[in-house]
Amino acid sequence: MSVSKTRQKLVEVARDLFARKGMEETTMNDIAVASGRGRRTLYTYFRNKEELYRAVIENELDGLSEVMDEVASANIAPERKLFMLAYTHLNAIKETVARNGSLRAEFFRNIWTVEKSRRAFDREERDILRRIMEEGVRSGTFKIDSVVLMADIFHYSLRGLEVPYIYDRLGPGISEAQAEPFVMKLINRAMGVAE
Repeated sequence: MSVSKTRQKLVEVARDLFARKGMEETTMNDIAVASGRGRRTLYTYFRNKEELYRAVIENELDGLSEVMDEVASANIAPERKLFMLAYTHLNAIKETVARNGSLRAEFFRNIWTVEKSRRAFDREERDILRRIMEEGVRSGTFKIDSVVLMADIFHYSLRGLEVPYIYDRLGPGISEAQAEPFVMKLINRAMGVAE
């Protein structure tokens, strides 16, 4: 098995164990046994459980980045891309946290570890937002004075909505379809789209 496949297998096994048992209850030996690899192999790739936990988070965020790239590349209006990107971001974070069972509690308990792990993802998301906003400015759709600042505001606004969205506290009882006109109006106003 190649180096990258072995590492990926270890990350997947760790994610499954962390999701079922929690990070605190999972040992490096548990991961080695479940992966069919020895502890020496495991320690070749990861110095400790915390490093492996960060790799699990980074792996989950890589999947989200790929989906966001697809949205950014879609042949649709830039304001629609921003709407789709916002919901893609929020739904993917919610699904990732929910899918990972015990990892959900770790996500909130180890928020600083999560923060370190998502730095590259955050940079990539801001770059995607800038590209979409620049596209909107070039097409004359958006009237933005500072694309860099607006991309940062949009990105950090999404981050601020993650926890309420995960816990279904963001517009409780309102479906995405019902919220769409309101969210689109908000995006259009923020981007300076003429109504």
